[in-house]
Formats: sequence, structure tokens, C-alpha cells
Amino acid sequence: MKKNRPVSILVVDDDKTHRIMLKTMLKQWGWQTEEADDGTTAIEAVHRTPFDAILMDVRMTKLDGMEALRRIHAYNPAIPVIIMTAYSSVDAAVEAIKIGAHDYLTKPLDFDRLKLTMAHALDHRQIQENKESSRNNTGSAMDAVGIIGRSGPMRELMEMVSYVAPTEATVLISGESGTGKELIAAALHHNSARKNGPFVKVNCAALVESLLESELFGHEKGAFTGADRRREGKFAQANGGTIFLDEISETSPGMQAKLLRVLQEHEVQRIGGQETLAVDVRVLAASNRNLEEEVTRGAFREDLYYRLNVVTLHVPPLKERREDIPLLADYFVEKFAGKNNRQVSGITPRCMALLINYPWPGNVRELENAIERGIILMRGDYLDEESLPIPVQRFAMKNETPPSASAPPGSLEEAERIVITNILAETGGNKSEASRRLNITRKTLLSKMHKYGLS
Repeated sequence: MKKNRPVSILVVDDDKTHRIMLKTMLKQWGWQTEEADDGTTAIEAVHRTPFDAILMDVRMTKLDGMEALRRIHAYNPAIPVIIMTAYSSVDAAVEAIKIGAHDYLTKPLDFDRLKLTMAHALDHRQIQENKESSRNNTGSAMDAVGIIGRSGPMRELMEMVSYVAPTEATVLISGESGTGKELIAAALHHNSARKNGPFVKVNCAALVESLLESELFGHEKGAFTGADRRREGKFAQANGGTIFLDEISETSPGMQAKLLRVLQEHEVQRIGGQETLAVDVRVLAASNRNLEEEVTRGAFREDLYYRLNVVTLHVPPLKERREDIPLLADYFVEKFAGKNNRQVSGITPRCMALLINYPWPGNVRELENAIERGIILMRGDYLDEESLPIPVQRFAMKNETPPSASAPPGSLEEAERIVITNILAETGGNKSEASRRLNITRKTLLSKMHKYGLS
């Protein structure tokens, strides 16, 4: 929280005895409190004081908690509100979260869970307070795991990573297959207070439900055929660190219910066991599907979606960050040249133009595979388009245009012209230096400059 003032929590309950008890507990945990005895008083207090969090009952005689929540969220959606209710109805809890509640607790309150939930809510608040201070630190989040890209969409994404990472917030990472969602999860972990703890990755689509349950929660010896010894699950292995649940949309309704319980109770139970194990794990999840649409069509639990979706980070497809392609291509050339013991002088301008212009439906993963194939099959000193995969070559032939000083927008020649123009600008018009960077002779450069009207 902000360092120039103590944490302040507003307790809203029309039961005076319960309100005093809550204030006493929160004070013991080191947090300052103020109180309100109904929804109207709470709204007035929020307009007057910048609270860090609100703990509010649903059932109040004057203005109830749901309506107060609506008005508080409309006034300042950044304040996390935790709802208390004596009714453990999932529908009511989901409705509160949809309105804007950070979380909910059922009465009688479990004080250990209250403390943990409040700590998470305060971390959520800190996301907003960290934003400005972290604007100049986006590079650390990227450099920690080798994320490459300085385009506008990537800078926005990594800025978000830099101020979400230090918190305990659950994060849902969305994006097409091959965009690098796992790298974003790694950046969140390595830039968090849990960075010295384990980072455990699970591909939920890779295992059938019975195996996935054992993988996540572990099993006791003899729990099923072949279980010849006790096994710890991934949640237990991730204790004190982070677990990344990739392709979570592929889980069954039964597994989704079990995951929801872990997120709510922070404990797991091995298959065949009676003992519950407390786990201190930050959960990151990813999906290449739109989970909101999956909820609408009944394929994904709504309550689990809202538990996961505290913060959403969207990883842009490669076609929306084309200016990063030269950086990525150079990185992959160096990587695979070393791996395959090849001497590579660079990428020809025409090949680079093709890489920039190709739509890359498989995103960064497809680009990486294309470069690796090219390095293995290249015949000369430079990677050229003839070494790239057949679909990329076909795209090149389909988009070939006759030489002209003004190539059509979107054509390969237009992309090549842009590459040469940028290099000339970077070198201040020095043709020798430009030809060196482009890995072509000075004569070839002069010919291309004449072709594109750049001489």
C-alpha cells in the first residue's frame, strides 16, 4: 500500500457487536479501520475518505450491501469490496462479484480466511497504486524470461505485467495459440515476491481428467491401480510459489469444481486420502478461448471464471506487432545457428520483408519453427526465402508484384522498401554501412534504391 499513510479499511455492518469484533480483529492484524452501520453511511464515508478496502455485510435494514456495492463501485471501482453474507448461495456470491465485489465470505466467518482474503484484496488495490511507479521498469519483466518486443502492444502488456507481478492477484492470460502466454506467466512469477519459490506449469489439455486430478492434487498409495506409492501433486509442489494452469478451458465441469474449491479454501486433498493440505500458491491461468463466451454457452463455470479473472492480460497476436518481427527473427537466427552449428551472416532483405509481411497464423511459435527450418536447410551464408517453409514460400509467390518505384501497400516489395528505408535512416544515408547491415553488396543496395525511388 501507499507508504505515506497506514492501510485503512471500512467495516460496514448494522450489527454493532459483529462490527466491533471485526474492527478488533483487523486492528490486531495491523490495519486501521473506520465503521459504518448501513449502506448509505458507507457511501458517504467512501466519498469522504480514500479507503484501501471495504468489508461489508449484505443484509442491512436501511440500504443493503448489494445496492451500496453498486454505488461504491460506480463512484470508485478501484476500491476492493469484500461482501459478507449468512447465505452461502453461489448465485448470490456470483452476482456480487459481477457487480464489482472483489470476493465474498460466508457467516460465521473463518478468521484465517478473512485475514487471507483481506490481504489479497489489499494486494489487488496495490496493483493500481504501483502503476505509475513501475512505468519505467517494463524492461525487467521482459528481460527476466527473454521476452522480445518493443512494439506498442507489447510495451502496454509488459507495463501491465510490471505492476501486477508484485501482487498476489490471480491472473487470467488470454491470447491465440503460439503468442507466448507461458512467457508472460513466467514474467509474472519472476517479478513477484515469490520469485525464489517454485514455478510449476501444468498443461490442462494434455491429460484426461483422472490423470489431471492426480497430477494436480496427488494421490495416496493404493488409491487406484498402479498407485504403488504416495505422490505429491503440482499444487503441493508449487507451495510458496506460483502454479500456471495452461489451457484451463479444456478442463471438465468436475475438475473446474475442484479447482474452484482450491481457490476458495487454499487447500487440496490427495486422491484416496482423508487429510487436507494447506497450500500457499499464486494461481495463473491461460486460455486460447474466450472464457466469457465459454461461460455464456455453459462450457465453463461462471464462479470459477470470476475467481480466475481478477486481472486479465491479453497477449497480442504477431500480426498486431509486426515491428517486433525483425527483433524476433534475429534472436531465433542466433539461437538456432548455435544449436545447429551453422555459420549465419544474417537474413537477406527480401527474406526479412517476407517475414514481416506474412500473416503468421501460428504466431511467434510458427515464426520460431520457420527460422529453425530455414537455418537447417539454408545453402549460403544468409537466410533467404527459399529456405523457409512451403506455406511461407507460397505466400511470397502469391504476393509477388512487378518491379515498380511505388509497390502496392501490403506487398512483399513494399515491406522490402520499408526495411531499406529504415536502415538508411538509421545510418544517416551511409550506403556502405546500410549495405553491411542489410547483408547485401553496395551495388545491390544501389539497384534496390533505384527500383524503389530512394536514390
